[in-house]
Amino acid sequence: MGRPRTFDIEQALEAALAVFWRKGYEGASYADLVEATGVERPALYSAFGNKEALFLRALERYNAHYGSYVWKAIELETSRQVAQRVLEGAVELSTRFDDRTGCFGINGGVAGSDDSEASRRALIKWRADGEAVLRERFERAKREGDLPNDVDPSVLAAYLLTIAHGVAVQAKAGFPREKLSAIARQALSAWPGK
Repeated sequence: MGRPRTFDIEQALEAALAVFWRKGYEGASYADLVEATGVERPALYSAFGNKEALFLRALERYNAHYGSYVWKAIELETSRQVAQRVLEGAVELSTRFDDRTGCFGINGGVAGSDDSEASRRALIKWRADGEAVLRERFERAKREGDLPNDVDPSVLAAYLLTIAHGVAVQAKAGFPREKLSAIARQALSAWPGK
């Protein structure tokens, strides 16, 4: 029988999430993860498996605890309100923490080697899932007359997330929240329909 855990698994996962958010998958070493969590390598392996498995658990946590604003936004009444909430959420989350700016899903997947293929695929799926829910919401908006007939909901969803992802990249590059908010407002000024 193994020794009982002497650390809080949720705290360790949150600490690992912060490392991946800050450094991305490739940039985060297991030594970084050990230091941030305060948990020795064998115990981390025992609790989470390898670095890739820990990253995937961190992505799940990010989605549940931080990135859920997209899924909440689709419940709003108009497509413009949805877009506004998505962009406001991107600005807020990308600048919330001084030690980890940008977006976990963008920071983690911008660059990667063949060794990180599984994590890269997980991030691609995560982003595609977000785009799909927005596309479906904009299809509904079009059916309901909230968007003009000549709008392509698929392109509109991709456009919105391109702006949101750009906000995350610029936050990582040091843009202040005020400037990112202004960029979001400018993008919304071109929103089709009502």
